[in-house]
Amino acid sequence: MEKRVHPPVAAALRLCLHALMLGLLALAAVKALGGGAPHSGAVVVLAAVLAAVYAAGALAPVVQPRTPAGALWLTVLWALWLALLALSPDATWLAFPLYFLQLHLLAMRWSLPAVVVTAGAAIAGFLLHGEEVTPGTFIGPLLGAAVAVATVLGYDALFRESERRRELIEELVSTRAELAEAERTAGTLAERERLAREIHDTLAQGLSSIQLLLRAAERTLPPDAPAAAHVRRARAAAQDNLAEARRFVRALTPPDLENGSLAAALERLSARTTTPGLTVQFAVSGTPVELPTPYEVALLRTAQSALANTVQHSDARRAEITLSFMDTSVALDVVDDGRGFTDDSAASAGTGTGGFGLPAMRSRARSLGGTLSVESAQGQGTAVALTLPLPLPDGRTGQDAA
Repeated sequence: MEKRVHPPVAAALRLCLHALMLGLLALAAVKALGGGAPHSGAVVVLAAVLAAVYAAGALAPVVQPRTPAGALWLTVLWALWLALLALSPDATWLAFPLYFLQLHLLAMRWSLPAVVVTAGAAIAGFLLHGEEVTPGTFIGPLLGAAVAVATVLGYDALFRESERRRELIEELVSTRAELAEAERTAGTLAERERLAREIHDTLAQGLSSIQLLLRAAERTLPPDAPAAAHVRRARAAAQDNLAEARRFVRALTPPDLENGSLAAALERLSARTTTPGLTVQFAVSGTPVELPTPYEVALLRTAQSALANTVQHSDARRAEITLSFMDTSVALDVVDDGRGFTDDSAASAGTGTGGFGLPAMRSRARSLGGTLSVESAQGQGTAVALTLPLPLPDGRTGQDAA
């Protein structure tokens, strides 16, 4: 019989059912022998056969609910019980465990009729043996059938509720694990970006300044001066270490920038934004040039932040991301046709965490010597523009030499 549901409860119920069935069979056999019934020998043999068949089915792995093996085993038990019922009125009480077996092994559309037929057979068997007819003759089997049906249906309802709670708990645990993983990933990316910014703003800047100073010193020294060779070696060492620092910055670049250019990353960002009712388009203006990694990170994060505000707060139907390369600067514009706002707090409400607010965008712009402007009016959409000065050919912008 089935052993898969709620092991402690199911095991206890099975043991009770086994004990009830075998106990009633033993009682019928003992009363037949002790009472000197005319068919006592046949009653004992049938009770023993019925007990053996019951034990074999209870131990057989193939006997499962809603299976042909289970239905066959139940049919054999029921036929043996009818034979025993024809010989002994005491077999009437075996109808009660049979109710539970029928409700357990058969589908509901078959088990309920089987229970009704079994109750009718029990009443008929009692009448067949000429026992005194009382209201209990009819009420007993019918009440037993009703109790069995109510018990099984109640247990099934409790089991389904328990399964729903188990699934909810598993889903909650899974969601918490996914959330924890997402937080770890976000923390890792934020730390990578912070380290890249720190390396760029400190180590790379310092090495670049050293290289420029050494280059200036080299120009002031005669080519054959003894110190000139040392200056050239020092400048070469500074240049090598600057290149190594830039490799570290590139290694810490955001995943969206690892496998392509900034334009490709912005194109993917536009394609991934599939909010219903919102169309996002991306365009490049001017001739693209290679940008330092901190520039690409700032432009990508600003686009992500501005587009997140558009999705969450603007109710826009259209948004455009434009990356423009000019002679001395690079600009990013994110424009939508949403409901707009009247002050910065309205745009950054609810987005202070996760770096999607206007203060975070402005901080990125200032760290690279750029500017961030926001234009919006109620009902007239929003335009976010980030402008960064392009690095000069020797690696300097106006403030740094990365």
